[in-house]
Amino acid sequence: MSDIFESDIDDEAENLSALEDNDTDVTESENLVFDYPLYNLKLAYSSETLYAKAPDKLNIKTGDYVIAPTRYGKDMAQVLGTSKKPIGIKQADIVTIDRKANDNDLKKLNDLKQKEKNAFKVFKEKVAIHKLDMKLIETHFLFDEPKALFFFSSDNRVDFRELVKDLVSVFKIRIELRQIGVRDESRITGGLGVCGRPFCCHGVSDKLRPVSIKMAKDQNLSLNSMKISGQCGRLLCCLSYEYDWYNEARKKLPSEGLRIFYDGTDFKITEVNPLTSMVKMMGEDGRLLEVNAKRFYKDNNRWKIN
Repeated sequence: MSDIFESDIDDEAENLSALEDNDTDVTESENLVFDYPLYNLKLAYSSETLYAKAPDKLNIKTGDYVIAPTRYGKDMAQVLGTSKKPIGIKQADIVTIDRKANDNDLKKLNDLKQKEKNAFKVFKEKVAIHKLDMKLIETHFLFDEPKALFFFSSDNRVDFRELVKDLVSVFKIRIELRQIGVRDESRITGGLGVCGRPFCCHGVSDKLRPVSIKMAKDQNLSLNSMKISGQCGRLLCCLSYEYDWYNEARKKLPSEGLRIFYDGTDFKITEVNPLTSMVKMMGEDGRLLEVNAKRFYKDNNRWKIN
C-alpha cells in the first residue's frame, strides 16, 4: 500500500493520479442486444469472468463446468449463473460454450493441477538460473490446447526469451508468459480487504470500470492514499462497485454548498451523507443542524425544507 501521503488533502487530486487505473476506456453495455440466457463464467486460475451463450441442446445450470473459448485459448470455466444485465462488455466479448464438462474432463482437470504445481517449481528454478527479476503468481495449463500460461509480476521490463526456450524444452508445448500489474496480481491471489471481506477484484463477478479519484470525491471519502487504496497500492475496487449507487442517491439529495432559508435564518449545507440520508447545515446565526434528507423537497426546481 502506498504511504506517500501522511494527511488528508482537499484539492490535490493530481498528486493521487498514480493510484488511478490507466485504462479509462469504459465499455458501456446498456444498449447491448443478446440472446437470453446469457451465462456468466469464471476462470478459476485468474479469477477472470466472461459472458457466454450456449447451443439450445445444452442444459446448463449454475455450478456446472463447461469448455469455452477464452482470450488464452479453449479452457474449462465454471458457470456462475445467468446475467440479465451484463456490465462493461460489447457484443464481440460474448463467446459460445462448446460443451459441458464430463467426468473424464474433471479427472483431466485434477491431473493438470498437479502438473501446474510441478511447473511452478520448474519455473522458479529456471528464473533463478537466468537471474531474472520475476515473481511468479500463477501457472496454468489450458484444458483443451497444448499450452501453458505463466503469470508473473515485475517492477521492470523483463527479457525472458531465453527463459521461454528453456521452458519449451522441458514441457514440449507452447509457452506464454504474461506480465501482470498489481491489481491483476491481487485479483488472482485474493485476500481480505480493510473491510474484512474478500477483495472485490477477486470476489465480485461483474467487470468493474476503471477507478478514479472522482469516485472517491463523490463518495465523500478522505483523499488520503492510506485510506482509499487497497493492498495492491491502487484505488479501492469498491469505489467503482459502489459508485453508481452513490451517483443515483445524490440526485435525490441537495448538493453541498447549497444555501437554503430555514427557521428565519440562511443556512449553508456543509455535508450530505447518502448512506444515512442525513444532511448537515450551518446557519448564519452559528447553529449547526443535522436534518433527515426526507424533509427536503423541490419546489419550482428549488430545494426547500419543511
